[in-house]
Amino acid sequence: MNKTIIYTENAPEPIGPYSQAVLAGDTLYVSGQIAYETSLLGDVIAEAEQVMKNLEAILEAAEMTFENVVKCSIFLKSMDDFAAVNEVYGKRFLVNPPARETVQVARLPKDVQVEISLIAVK
Repeated sequence: MNKTIIYTENAPEPIGPYSQAVLAGDTLYVSGQIAYETSLLGDVIAEAEQVMKNLEAILEAAEMTFENVVKCSIFLKSMDDFAAVNEVYGKRFLVNPPARETVQVARLPKDVQVEISLIAVK
């Protein structure tokens, strides 16, 4: 199997022993992205926008776009934020959106309100 580590300075540095993304063959596995900018914390819409920008930067580093995404996982601190995050997320997937799940979790890294990971295929 051909495995390539994908990295871009346009997304946050990993905070642990993991890569921003791994390309295995034609499939890209992107680690969960959060909003690192502390000025955004507490504003779930601003956090979600930053998360989508991080994901876009990683996709670009792998020479892909949101059109290549086949699966997303969304983790929310509160399901009350579902509609707001869904609106931000939906702007990137206007046609043929990927499969996904959205779950509420007890806590996220750095006490953010939203984290999103994805899988994309060339």
